[in-house]
Amino acid sequence: MSLVRNVGTIGGLTALSRVFGFVRDMLLARVLGAGLAADAFQLAFVLPNTFRRLFAEGAFSVAFVPMYTRTLHSHGGEEAANQFATDVLAVFVWVLLGFSAFAMLAMPGIVWLLASEYQAIPGKFELAVTLSRITFPYLGLVSLVAMLSGLLNAHARFAPGAFVPVLLNLVLIGGIVTGYTMREAGGTDVTVAYVQSIAVAAAGVVQLLYMAWATRRAGVRLKISVPRFTPEVRRLGMLILPATFGAGVYQISQFVDTFFATSLEQGSLTLLKYADRLNQMPLGIVGIALGTAILPMLARHIQTDNAAEAQRLQANAVEMATLLTLPAAVALAICAPAFVTAFFVGGRMTIAAGDTMAQIVVALVIGLPSYVLVKVFQPAFFSREDTRTPVWIAAAALIVNIGINILVVPRFGIVGLAGATAFTSTLNVVTLYVILQARGWFHFTWKLAGRIGRQIAASAAMGAALWALMPLMTTRYGGHVIERVWSLGVLVAAGMAVFFGVAYLIGALDKDLIAQLRRRRPAPKAQ
Repeated sequence: MSLVRNVGTIGGLTALSRVFGFVRDMLLARVLGAGLAADAFQLAFVLPNTFRRLFAEGAFSVAFVPMYTRTLHSHGGEEAANQFATDVLAVFVWVLLGFSAFAMLAMPGIVWLLASEYQAIPGKFELAVTLSRITFPYLGLVSLVAMLSGLLNAHARFAPGAFVPVLLNLVLIGGIVTGYTMREAGGTDVTVAYVQSIAVAAAGVVQLLYMAWATRRAGVRLKISVPRFTPEVRRLGMLILPATFGAGVYQISQFVDTFFATSLEQGSLTLLKYADRLNQMPLGIVGIALGTAILPMLARHIQTDNAAEAQRLQANAVEMATLLTLPAAVALAICAPAFVTAFFVGGRMTIAAGDTMAQIVVALVIGLPSYVLVKVFQPAFFSREDTRTPVWIAAAALIVNIGINILVVPRFGIVGLAGATAFTSTLNVVTLYVILQARGWFHFTWKLAGRIGRQIAASAAMGAALWALMPLMTTRYGGHVIERVWSLGVLVAAGMAVFFGVAYLIGALDKDLIAQLRRRRPAPKAQ
């Protein structure tokens, strides 16, 4: 299966998840607004999710998938690969249980490290600790989900892992509706936060059951066994340790951002997370899809010493990333007030809070192409089992990020924090590329550079059109539902028409890649 088709499969299902995620956040913003209960729940939701992205989807996946793929295509074949996965699972379960138990016992200290300022508001710190203990089991459950997803990805079955976040959002939407109903019957905002936290843990159970079914349906048989520290399991552990840092600079930055956000006025953390939802739409759809699809494919090319195919694969991934993120970044930066007003303002989310959120979105999306390109460049290291080099790059970027935050957050507040994240993400991706080129693992060709230059020109033309169109419908973005839908529809349609029209005229679209998107998958050969 081609990279383009794999990305299309993953991206399409991830887009579905992002739609449900948007519905979830729109409902929660209107139900809780940006107050005490909302901040406490956001912190409780940040903890397991950031650890999930850092360890399970970051460090573990980038180390496990290449090793499993290599074993799968070795002489031992599927039997050896399944035995390796069984050995890893037997150890992984106990590590997760131990870490989760420790974290739940130490939760007051963890919350204090991230949000000590919550102690200044009566009841907020205690609520954050309790909610975090309720949500934290989600980490163990979804980590097992990530392992099963990586295993299926190595078998070129990308749909189950891409679909599983939809289940999370569906369960959380049910939690919001339940919490709202209970509040209307005499509860409070704290009631809603409690119900949402329980829904997070319940969603992990639902996701794991689904992935266990999908794995069995794919013909992969894993057994429950006594933990054994085989040479391969020990090697995986050695690869995970540096990858924990190198694969997750964006996730580690989330803890840094959370620390600084909780030191600001109440509601800052909530507004940052809602603003990041807009930023995560293209990042999640494009970045996760590219990173998930490219790692096992790149690992196969490198294992067979096919440098030309590895270069071609990465070049295609870079071109696809910029094709989709450059116009998305420009559109979000210009249309942020319209999107924020239409999607989030209403109920307990005030207009003033919406204005702040729009400014945060503008600052975040400056780094959008970099957020995605990191997902393209890092697999070039991980597929060669080099998880150490990104450690030093990530460490330098994180130190710079902290330094900038210390300087800009007191002056520019939450918007300055978002801008610092965008800058350091760009620094991270530039450094990754410089090292890749120096080692001869990947380089920009004149063809690729020219294509990206034309994409920038098309994005600029689209930006000019949106800049002129935005003021014409200012009163519609906050109107009734139909007005909000059609006004945003006009912006989206106009932006896409201008971008793709100009891109086609000036040659910013690679016709070969478009042909791959349109090409039907060949029918399987008769046995």
